[in-house]
Amino acid sequence: MRYSRDLRGYGRTTPDPAWPGGARIAVQIVLNYEEGGENSVEHGDAASEAFLSEIVGAAPWPGERHWNMETIYDYGARAGFWRLWRILNDLPVTVYGVATALERSPEQVAAMQEAGWEIATHGLKWIDYRDVPREVEAEHIARAVRLHTEVTGSRPRGFYQGRASMNTVALGCEEGGFDYLADSYADDLPFWHVHDGRPQLIVPYTLDANDMRFATAQGFNSGDQFFAYLKDSFDTLYAEGAGGAAKMMSVGLHCRLAGRPGRAAAVQRFLDYARGHQGVWFATRLDIARHWQATHPFVPRDRPSQMDRDSFVARFGGIYEHSPFVAERAWDGEMGPAHDSAAGFAARMAQIFRAASDDERLGVLRAHPDLAGKLAAARRLTADSTAEQASAGLDALTDDERATFQRLNAAYVDRHGFPFIIAVRDHDKAGILRAMQRRVDNDTATERAEAERQVTRIAELRLKEALT
Repeated sequence: MRYSRDLRGYGRTTPDPAWPGGARIAVQIVLNYEEGGENSVEHGDAASEAFLSEIVGAAPWPGERHWNMETIYDYGARAGFWRLWRILNDLPVTVYGVATALERSPEQVAAMQEAGWEIATHGLKWIDYRDVPREVEAEHIARAVRLHTEVTGSRPRGFYQGRASMNTVALGCEEGGFDYLADSYADDLPFWHVHDGRPQLIVPYTLDANDMRFATAQGFNSGDQFFAYLKDSFDTLYAEGAGGAAKMMSVGLHCRLAGRPGRAAAVQRFLDYARGHQGVWFATRLDIARHWQATHPFVPRDRPSQMDRDSFVARFGGIYEHSPFVAERAWDGEMGPAHDSAAGFAARMAQIFRAASDDERLGVLRAHPDLAGKLAAARRLTADSTAEQASAGLDALTDDERATFQRLNAAYVDRHGFPFIIAVRDHDKAGILRAMQRRVDNDTATERAEAERQVTRIAELRLKEALT
């Protein structure tokens, strides 16, 4: 089974985004422009809108128009947009513009362009694509790009569907003309996504630092709460940036929500607060995408989870000494992005090894060569074992040292029934000798457990070298 979700991401240490001017944080404001693109019978939809309005818990009205809902959306276009435009027009802002909403709002589009804002596409209509057939959604994306280009004069470079399906990101990749996609909430930094062998930059968005929570259960109910949440988010990310791990902060606004007077005040307070700090880069999402493309371009790398079985086993079958069954079972089981790193792949193979039968695990131990033994002298070690033994100087022993190793090896095998195993790269020659002298007299159960731990450590070190 191939698991599609990437639960590892950047791992323990995030890359340095190297924001312009050494900024500690990139702050990105999104203004969602959806008014006139929402579900409505007048727009040819089957029912009225029910999402993200003052009517929390509203249900769609099949075949009917909903006056209250429509006028709430109207407020966003008529009043809310202009209030936010006055607050934001001297900042870089990205508009998520629903194409049909933009078409119905020529004066607002002109104001966006006057302010120099990026206008990304928010799809053709502000509808839920969960159950929309793939080919229909693809056609809607194509129509959205075409209509957006006609209305604004240039094609969108960013895409955020919002009410996305499982096909949305793949379709955005296949469209082929976007600098970034935003239908992800998976990180605080941009990241590269590979679809059908081609890289696509993802600039993730947010649903938490977002005024949509004024219109959801357990959300914000006052401007103070919204401001406090934005401030706390900013402070945490700013501190991380000061500590050398800079991030991006997205803030999501909607004309009909944050455009209301009591909420717009919170937006203004947050902007004043953020501007009061040094090292803050206000940017559009396109600014961020192009910076990331230049600073962290896509670099192809080995992805074990995407290899075919024969290639996988040929490359990794020897990670566990002369025991390709470990690699075979790893490939046959669940593999995903988490296993494309050396640490993740090593953990997966260790799991397979530990799940093997007692005889199989013992066979792996017995497949290991003696240290500085007859196989080494005859140059019959695997390439990995040869390099490992050489790393500790075991290929250049004095006669006395060789005799000591051979004596200890023989005593160890006679007592325990398998060779002495140690992750050679973790030790020098003297340390290996001390470990042999210490462990040879242990009981076999203790040594069996230690040998198995050492086998998984050897595999981890081999994979770190193979996947660097």
